[in-house]
Order: sequence, then C-alpha cells, then structure tokens
Amino acid sequence: MNISIILAHPDNQSFNHAIAKAAITRIQKNGHRFNYHDLYAEKFDSLLPSHEIPANALLPREIKTHCDEIGSADGIVIIHPNWWGQPPAILKGWVDRVMRPGVAYKFLEGDQGEGIPIGLLKAKAAIIFNTANTPSIRENEVFGDPLQRIWKNCVFDLCGIPAFHREMFSVIVTSTYEMRLSWLRKVGNVISQYFPAERGSSCSR
Repeated sequence: MNISIILAHPDNQSFNHAIAKAAITRIQKNGHRFNYHDLYAEKFDSLLPSHEIPANALLPREIKTHCDEIGSADGIVIIHPNWWGQPPAILKGWVDRVMRPGVAYKFLEGDQGEGIPIGLLKAKAAIIFNTANTPSIRENEVFGDPLQRIWKNCVFDLCGIPAFHREMFSVIVTSTYEMRLSWLRKVGNVISQYFPAERGSSCSR
C-alpha cells in the first residue's frame, strides 16, 4: 500500500511530531510505502489563488505533486492539533488547494456544481490523529466535536473514502510521560488496524 501522511504543527518538539514518527515507524514495519509532508517545515503556501479555482487550472509543481500523491494514495493519515475546533490554517489551506475538483471529487457532466459531488479518491481509509487541551466530554457536549464533522462528513465522505477513523488525545498539557507512551502505542495499533502488515514484512513473520 501507498500511504499519504500529512502533519500540521509548527513545533518540531510537539507530541504531534511524535505521533507522526510513531505512525511512520508502524507503516514502515508493516511493509508499506509512504509520502510524508510536514507542512510547516516545508513552508506550504496555504493561500488559494483565484486562478487555481477552475478544475482545469494549471497548477504549480508543488501543488501538482501533492495532488498526484493524494490521488494515488491507498490510505491517508493526517496529524494536527485542535485549534478553535478547527485544523490549523496551513492545513485548511492544504485542503483548499489539494482536495480539488478533478482530484478528490467531481460533478456529473452537465452539473453546474449544484448537485452532489462524486468522490474520486482511491484511498480505502483515512485516519485523523488529533491532540487537544479540551477534555473529550466537554468537546462533545459543549462544542459538538466539530473536527469529526469537518473531516468525516465534509471532507472524506464527500471524496469517496469508505473507512474513517479519528483518534483524539487529550488533555495534552497535563498528560504524563506514561500517558503519552500509551497514546503512541495506540497510534501504532490504529495504523495496523487499517493498514495491516504486508506479507513478508517484519510484522507478518
């Protein structure tokens, strides 16, 4: 399998980076290929210019690379913190520029954009790993868990990905070393659940 991994956190010492490392380690151990992008480290330009909006737009090389990778991925892993119930702006911009018509979805011929989009992504599963400083009960009861709605309902369901899993780790600011170790083990377990070991990989021996 070919897995696309997207990380969005500005601090390279963050737990989000530890999550990304744990995910990559398990993906490699399971014998899969992957493409990895640390959006902040790469200084990804999150601003969508008007000339990129049309489906037939000529894309910059960097954006075309991202589109090609996400379009050919068998699985997707996205890691980011919960900021104001939303992904960081750089990741929202990545969605705007990469999950575009002709790559992630399309409309039926003759449809002017008023109908229901048809998903184009070939990935069988998408995994979101979130960190938060809000307890999960408050996140659900007070805020209605907006990240679940954004990623599952608004992005991956629309783009045709049949399996979705989101794991939120909280509360980060008061977490202990032991808690973080258990969370990283959970990351590995979730990866193996959706992207199990290939025959002949170290995990299948």
